[in-house]
Amino acid sequence: MFQEAESDPALSQAKFKKIESHLRVQLVNEQYKHINLQDRALLILVAGIDGAGKGDTINLLNEWLDPRHVHTIAFPAAGKADYAYPAARRFWMSLPQKGEIGIVFGSGYTTLFDEAAKKSLNAEKLQDNILFVRRFEANLAANGVQVLKLWFHLSREAQHKRVQERQANPSTAWQIDKSDLRAHKKFKSIRRAGQLIIEATDAPHAPWVIIPSADPQLRTVRTAQAIYQALKAPEIKVPAFHDPSAAPNLKRRVNPLDKLDYTATLSKQDYDAQILQWQNRLALAIRNKKFRKQALAVVFEGPDAAGKGGAIRRVTRAIDARQFNIMPVAAPKLSELARPYLWRFWRNVPSKGRVAIFDRSWYGRVLVERVEKLIPRTTWLRAYDEINDFEQQLTQHGVIVLKFWLAITPQEQLKRFREREHSPYKQFKITPDDWRNRNKWKAYSAAAGDMFTHTDTPHSAWHIVAANDKRHARVEVLKQIVLALEQNNE
Repeated sequence: MFQEAESDPALSQAKFKKIESHLRVQLVNEQYKHINLQDRALLILVAGIDGAGKGDTINLLNEWLDPRHVHTIAFPAAGKADYAYPAARRFWMSLPQKGEIGIVFGSGYTTLFDEAAKKSLNAEKLQDNILFVRRFEANLAANGVQVLKLWFHLSREAQHKRVQERQANPSTAWQIDKSDLRAHKKFKSIRRAGQLIIEATDAPHAPWVIIPSADPQLRTVRTAQAIYQALKAPEIKVPAFHDPSAAPNLKRRVNPLDKLDYTATLSKQDYDAQILQWQNRLALAIRNKKFRKQALAVVFEGPDAAGKGGAIRRVTRAIDARQFNIMPVAAPKLSELARPYLWRFWRNVPSKGRVAIFDRSWYGRVLVERVEKLIPRTTWLRAYDEINDFEQQLTQHGVIVLKFWLAITPQEQLKRFREREHSPYKQFKITPDDWRNRNKWKAYSAAAGDMFTHTDTPHSAWHIVAANDKRHARVEVLKQIVLALEQNNE
C-alpha cells in the first residue's frame, strides 16, 4: 500500500502545468454542481506522516476551489471547555451542511494513530476505538455526509529531507514543530500504525486514498483528483449493514403500553406533601458537588396532552434557572435538515454540572417521522442503532440520561382536548394537528412499542409512567430523577 506512494515518480513542471489548468476547471465546476444540488455534504479527513505537506496542499486547493463553500477545521488539543462535553460533540458541531465541503485536520483518527503506534499496544482499547470510528462514519454516510479520507505519505528519507529544507529556510522554518522531528525517529512505528488503521477503517462509504507526497506537484494533483472523483460520484455508498435485511425484528415484542395500569392516582393531600419532598431532594442532588462532574439529560415523550409541560414545570421549579435549558422539539429547520439528523441534538447536550430537558426529542425519527411516512422505512429502522450509540456516548461521558413516556388512554386524551378548547388559558395548546394525530393512535402506540423494545438499554432505560392522573405522573417523574441523581452522587 505505502510502497507505491514512496516510489511514484515526480511530475515535470511542464506536465504539471498542463494537468493543473484542466484539473482546476474540472474541480470548481464539480464543486458548483455540488453546491447547487445540495444533496450531500463532503467531509475530507486529512491525516498522514508529519512533514508530508498536508497544510501546503490544502491551502493550494482552497485557491483552486471557491473557498466560501470550503470550511477547514483544525482540532487543537482539547481545552477545559471541550472536556465539559462528550468528545464527539466538537466534531459533530463542525460538520458541513449539504452543498459544502469540510476539510478536517486533527480528526478522531489522531487518537487512533497514536494508540496504534504505541510500543505497549492496548489491543482491546484500539479495537473499541476502531469500531466507534466505523459506526460514526457509517452514521454520517447514511445521513447525507460523504466521507473521503486522505493519507499523505512519503518515505523516511523524503520526510527527513523535506524537514531539513524547511528548517534551513527562515520563511518556512516556523512550519516545523516537534511532531515533524519525531516523525523521522519513529517513522517505522508511524508507518505500521497507519497501515493497521487504514486497513481496519477503509470502506466503500468512507474510503482511504493514499497521496504520494515526496513531490509537491504530484501530491497536489493526486489530492485534487481524489476530491474531484468524490464530488463527481453519483451518490453516497450507504453501508451494507444498514440494509433492511439486517434491521431489528419488530414482531417479537409485547407492548408495555398494553399492560400498563392506568388507574394509579394520588390524592391532593398526598400530592402536596410528596411533590415538596421530591423537589427539595432534587434541589439538594443538583447542588451536590459530585454533580459538577456529571450532567443530566431528561427526555419527555408521549401522546399530545399527556402532561409533559406540567411535569417539566415541576422539575424546573427545584433547579436554578441558570443551570438548565429546555429544548422544545418541533419540525427541523432548513439549517438542521442540511445536516445529519442527530446534529441539532448534539448542539443541545448538557455540559458538566448542567441539566438539559427535551420536550420531545431525537425519538421523533422513530415516532412521528415513521408514522407520518416522512422518511423511508430503512431510515427509521437504522435510527434505533444510531440513537442507542448517541445515548451511550452521553452516558460514558457522565451524562445521566432519563427517558420518560407519559402514557394516557384515548379517553383521557379526548377529555383533556375538550377541556383545552373551553379554557382561555389552555386554548393555545390545542391545534388541528392534535386532532389529526388522534386518528393515528394505534400507529403511534405500535411505533412506541417498537421504540421501547429497541432503545430500552442498561445505560439508558425507559420509564413508562401512567399519566391519566397528573398528580401521580408528576411525583413519579420527580422521584425517578431524584433516585437516579442520588445514586450517582454516592
